[in-house]
Amino acid sequence: MININGRLLDTQQPLIMGIINVTPDSFYAGSRAASDKEVLQKAADMLEQGADILDIGGQSTRPNASILSAEEEWKRLSSVIPLLTSTFPDAVLSIDTFHADVAEKAVNSGVAIVNDVSGGGQDERMFPLVADLRVPYIMMHSRGNAQTMQSLTQYEDVVEEVVRFFYERVDKLRRLGHSDIIIDPGFGFAKTVDQSFELLKHIDALSVLQLPILAGVSRKSMVYKSLGVSAEDALHGTTALHMWCLSHGVRILRVHDVMAAKHAVEMYKRVCQ
Repeated sequence: MININGRLLDTQQPLIMGIINVTPDSFYAGSRAASDKEVLQKAADMLEQGADILDIGGQSTRPNASILSAEEEWKRLSSVIPLLTSTFPDAVLSIDTFHADVAEKAVNSGVAIVNDVSGGGQDERMFPLVADLRVPYIMMHSRGNAQTMQSLTQYEDVVEEVVRFFYERVDKLRRLGHSDIIIDPGFGFAKTVDQSFELLKHIDALSVLQLPILAGVSRKSMVYKSLGVSAEDALHGTTALHMWCLSHGVRILRVHDVMAAKHAVEMYKRVCQ
């Protein structure tokens, strides 16, 4: 269970997080929303299709993407987030940011979850902030940033090192009194395609942490490069990996295609539960 403003969200059942990027340069064009109207329509569609959480991002974290300041990022989000919270007051919103200032402003505007691709590594204020705000925190494994991560893929054992990363970072956050933590192994972030698949193959190793696991494999390079297609043609491969994730302990799927993920969840339940 994770606490969403006093409301418990059951992480024992598979949940779907829909991706909405208020950016011009995210790797998959289908996730981008260029105007408030587009954001609202995308949010409405995802909620109707069965999204449990909407993850809103103001800057791309794809390899080699430009890195925005907190001020620039919030400028993209400052009108969108209040609009979403007022239009969909019962929706669970997440802010995808590594800037503590952006996270604080988003939560103060009604966002319920902080999703940090840096695992607290790019802003030393992030851990004290989420502990003070008492909001669920998604901690992702990564190294470096969008500009450097492709050169930081040296591991002796990627699974062991990711598990060790979470032990250390989770302990640091818990020492601040925070317990609502979700972990994300960070497929594609400072990991080659082969390393991402090695981590996926052994994703149930993360269950030792006894925390909800989120997986973001949707249309990523590990899918489309393996299949020799584009991100636009990677939905079927994504769905196949979603079924693997669900059957190996993952409880939150972060996705571009909510309906396809919802169907995968329903089929998983019919077979496995």
